[in-house]
Formats: sequence, C-alpha cells, structure tokens
Amino acid sequence: MSTSRHPAGNRPCAATATAAAAALVLAVILLAALAPQLLAPDDPAATDPARALLPPDGHHWFGTDQLGRDVFARVVHGTRYSLAIGAAATGVGLGQAVVWGLGAALLGRFGDAVLMRAADALLALPGLLLALLVVLITGKGVLGTTLAVAVGTAPGFARVVRSQALVVRRSGYVDAAVGLGVPRPLVVVRHIVPNTVGPLMVLATVTLGASISTGAALSYLGLGAQPPTPEWGAMLTEGQGYLEQAWWIALFPGLLLVGTVLAVTVIGRHAQARTEERSPR
Repeated sequence: MSTSRHPAGNRPCAATATAAAAALVLAVILLAALAPQLLAPDDPAATDPARALLPPDGHHWFGTDQLGRDVFARVVHGTRYSLAIGAAATGVGLGQAVVWGLGAALLGRFGDAVLMRAADALLALPGLLLALLVVLITGKGVLGTTLAVAVGTAPGFARVVRSQALVVRRSGYVDAAVGLGVPRPLVVVRHIVPNTVGPLMVLATVTLGASISTGAALSYLGLGAQPPTPEWGAMLTEGQGYLEQAWWIALFPGLLLVGTVLAVTVIGRHAQARTEERSPR
C-alpha cells in the first residue's frame, strides 16, 4: 500500500521542478530580450564574407551564416522580436476579446447570437490560415504579423470572457449593487470587468506560446519580420537553403523557438493547474 502512494505523491514535486526549470529558461530568454548586449555584444547585422559559413567554435558559438554574421548574436538579439510579436499579439487579442465577450454577455440575446456566431465562424478556420488572411489585408511586416496573430487568438478568448461574464452577472454582489441603485455602466466597470478579466491572465500565459510560434511561422513564410531583422522565423527561412553545408544557421534559432514555447507553455499549464486546485468545487 505504501509503495503505491509514492508515484502519486511525487507528481506535485515533479510538476513544481519542471515549472522551476521552465522559469529558469524563461528568465534567461527574457534577459536576452531586454538586454541582448549582455549576452551577445557583437553586432547581429555585421557581415564578414571572409568568415561565411564557419561552424560553431570558441569565437562563434553558433557559427556564422552565409554573410558571415554571427549566428549566436542574431539568435540572442532576435529574441526581443519573437517575444514582442507574441506578447503584443496576445495583449491585443485579449483586449479585443474583452470587448467582444462582454458585448455578447451584456447586449441581450440578439447581440449574443451575432457575436458568438462570428466567433464560431472564425474558430472554424485554422489559426495559421486566419492569420494569413489578415496579413493579406494588413500587409506583411512586424505590425501586420502582430495584428494577424491577435485576430487569431481573440475568438477563443471572447468565448471565455462571455462565459465568465455571464457567471459574474448573475452573482449576488452584482444583484446587490443593482438593488442599491448603482448605475449599470458603473456595475460593469467595478464588478463585472475585474472579475471577468482576472481569470484570463492564466489563459493568456498558456496562449502566449502559441502566439510566439504563429508569429515565427508567418516570418518563416516571409510575411513577418523582413531581412535583415534577426527574427527566429526569418532566420529559419534564411538557413533552410544551407541545411546540408551549414546546419547550424537554422538549428539554433529553431531550438530557441521550441525551448521558449515549451517554457512558456509549461509555466502557463502549471499556473492553470494551481488556479484550478484553489478554486472552489
């Protein structure tokens, strides 16, 4: 009996250790995004054709690319672009979803039906396909990519906002505020919005990883950050033609992209599990 309990008892410890490791990885990535010069003082745009396609060594840790640029410096300095696109897209999508979901919850049956059918229609499309359609309208580049990824995340957020807002709207403290004569707009701002948006922060953390990968995918397709910007997806595009002779050009930005998405997702899932454990059943 006692031996069968050990695996289950070790699960929380294992989950905490995994989340701690992911947090450490994410801390290094955030340092690279906020202060890349500390980790890679070399200019990521400096070219040196005489040193093109050098393999990783003591001076160029990740080797050099086809133009002689230091891949390590480009990967480190590219962190801010990849993270900025994912974080900005998640924030913009969350802002859209709050207006969208609150409108569906508070505008009555007709408004609810129209807004949620629109969300269903957008959710029926694959996220990357929807992002591609938005890029065709907004134009390629960092701004267009950010808006495209935001539009892809908004419908899912909106459904969560609507569900949460409906629960909060029927709660006792909202009924008490209405009974005391508090104006409806003030009830929405003071009671419904804070108690609706708060739980979304954990969901936003989970979605951030998907936003980063989608932004990198658009850059890989040539629709996001444009050369010579050192963005991970764009670096993958530049390196795919040199896989046989210089595999390191595409390998290291790909590893950083996968590691970042995994770290963010693990932390988000851990926070989500902790929130569910603390919530009343």
